[in-house]
Amino acid sequence: MTDLRREFEQAAEDVKQLGVRPDNDTLLRLYALYKQGSQGNVQGTPPGFFDFVGTAKREAWAHLAGMSQDEAMRCYIALVRQLLA
Repeated sequence: MTDLRREFEQAAEDVKQLGVRPDNDTLLRLYALYKQGSQGNVQGTPPGFFDFVGTAKREAWAHLAGMSQDEAMRCYIALVRQLLA
């Protein structure tokens, strides 16, 4: 396991310690960066038409298409550190 992957997984644990719930845009950004960093470009079956939350999450992830997993991990780590500061 690389150092970047370890930092990424630690950030995923650290984000659970936030004292205040981030706003929805930040939550979507965290979700999208995590998915891009852990799985790469968006994949899987799109959510149903009335699954608004699922659709928003998928769209946020799809917006990062083409970003490397390493870059997504670095951005995720930086965002978590910013939120914890």
